Amino acid sequence: MDLSIVIPLLNEAESLRELHGWIQKIMKTNEYTYEVIFINDGSTDESWKIIKSLSAEFDEVRGISFTKNYGKSQALHAGFKAAKGNVVITMDADLQDNPEEIPELVRLIKEEDYDLISGWKKKRYDSLVFKNLPSKLFNKAARWTSGLKLHDFNCGLKAYKLEVVKAIEVYGEMHRYIPVLVKQAGFKKIDEKTVKHQARKYGKTKFGAERFINGFLDLVTLWFFSKFGKRPMHFFGAIGVLMFSVGLLSAAWIGASKLYKLWNGLPAILVVNNPWFYIALSSMIIGVQMFLAGFLGELLLRTKQKHKRYLISEKI
Repeated sequence: MDLSIVIPLLNEAESLRELHGWIQKIMKTNEYTYEVIFINDGSTDESWKIIKSLSAEFDEVRGISFTKNYGKSQALHAGFKAAKGNVVITMDADLQDNPEEIPELVRLIKEEDYDLISGWKKKRYDSLVFKNLPSKLFNKAARWTSGLKLHDFNCGLKAYKLEVVKAIEVYGEMHRYIPVLVKQAGFKKIDEKTVKHQARKYGKTKFGAERFINGFLDLVTLWFFSKFGKRPMHFFGAIGVLMFSVGLLSAAWIGASKLYKLWNGLPAILVVNNPWFYIALSSMIIGVQMFLAGFLGELLLRTKQKHKRYLISEKI
């Protein structure tokens, strides 16, 4: 099979038939063998009913439905697990991603041997304040932390080799930074292509203000795991030893200073009345806690078990 087109969605009933028809036209024109995998992420509208209807009409349509809304990352993870095509395309279901871009994305993967091609929506039709500016900030931060020179990490339209999607695990809300996950998995040939961005035709955006905070926290998490994910002791242990050493030396200095003053008959306050004693003591306690955090992190890495991140209610 040439292509697997993975489409996560939440309450996009109005656009599904139109999107499938658009994809079908492009696939027939280019004579691809393909499958379309819709992942219904807990929609409360008629989305799953329409997906089942499309699957009954067209052999290439498959569907996965979650028991509730787990998020785009979990939907992509399920789609990647189910994909069988040599090239995997991801796109959003809201008609803002243009299926006419697919043939060139496929060519770059097949003929130029890229591992991942990420779309770049250079000209956008989204809200400037609530989507464009946060997106630009996150993309700039992601470039700085990852070293990947991409302009639009979060673009839903991407193309992958099959072995790439099978090698990565998209969890939490890491769908924003899939290119970084791909790089961390050892795939180096990653690039981008400018793609058309369509204005939303139906429904409303799922982007909320909370995603600004979540995106920043996800980026911090991604940076930490890229640097210290396999050796947390190198981070927590180093800080812990440093803070404990500073606290211990400070406490020693306070004690030595008190003994010196007593020896020479100089006025001296009680150690417990010295505020610096408590600062030194707190530093030592925090240092021990940081060291233990690193140690526990190492234990968890060696005993971790994989758990299901979503429950599927139905598949077709």
